[in-house]
Amino acid sequence: MTAQAPVHIITDSSCDLSEEVTAGLGITVVPLEIRFGMQSFTDRVELSTADFWTRCRTSDELPSTAAPSPGAFAQAYQRAADDGASEVVVITLSGDLSATIEAAQQAASEAPSGLTCHVVDSRTVSAGLGLLVIAAAELAASGADGSQIADAVRASAERVRVHAALDTLENLRKGGRIGAAQSLLGSVLSIKPLITVTDGRVEPAGKQRTRTRALAHLVDLVATEGPNISVIAVMHADCDDVDDFVARIAPLTDTEPRVMLIGPVVGAHAGVGTIGVVFITKE
Repeated sequence: MTAQAPVHIITDSSCDLSEEVTAGLGITVVPLEIRFGMQSFTDRVELSTADFWTRCRTSDELPSTAAPSPGAFAQAYQRAADDGASEVVVITLSGDLSATIEAAQQAASEAPSGLTCHVVDSRTVSAGLGLLVIAAAELAASGADGSQIADAVRASAERVRVHAALDTLENLRKGGRIGAAQSLLGSVLSIKPLITVTDGRVEPAGKQRTRTRALAHLVDLVATEGPNISVIAVMHADCDDVDDFVARIAPLTDTEPRVMLIGPVVGAHAGVGTIGVVFITKE
């Protein structure tokens, strides 16, 4: 792990960053809880992403999620202080999608003496959050202070674009995470819903009759925005066709796509087979 900077970056497990990335950048990840019926698991601690997807494919119960407790964030703040941090920047998934940020804020109100907490609502989730967290960690390593990092994250958050194609709406509909879901439901079973994250909320973005067309739609979006993309990621929910998809979009931008496996927090609501593109546009 890299040496701790005076400003420590904290996020939650919906960021979908790998342990290799978070360890390498010195990022602390506060886990959410994942539930299958009466069974509850701490994300990344008691349930790996690989185990989650295996369970999804074999379980009749749809998973659900629960926000971390304020105590989980309090422990992260204390560890940061013990490691010599004078400030923490806490970047959470959208407050419209989870109470996670409320827990972070509550813990911040009782932070250890001498530790300044900056809590930022990313207004996004999954790879969108992950890209913002990586940028924050890089700023911290370069010597930026907490206020500068928080301001930069808020500015970048306004330029995050998240587009995804789902294999099913069942998870989102039952989880209550999408409005107007009925507008996307069709009588043809092969209908592939498209969603976007707009101002912190998951919104319908149309539908395609086949997965091929749905992925082509995502490719077209990247092609349109290509020259204006500063950083891009492909997120996927255990998809066999992700490599082919990445190969299609890679030539469309000047930056290499980061490939990120969707973890349990987002996967519980998006479902197996989801694939998406996430990018931050230039200023």
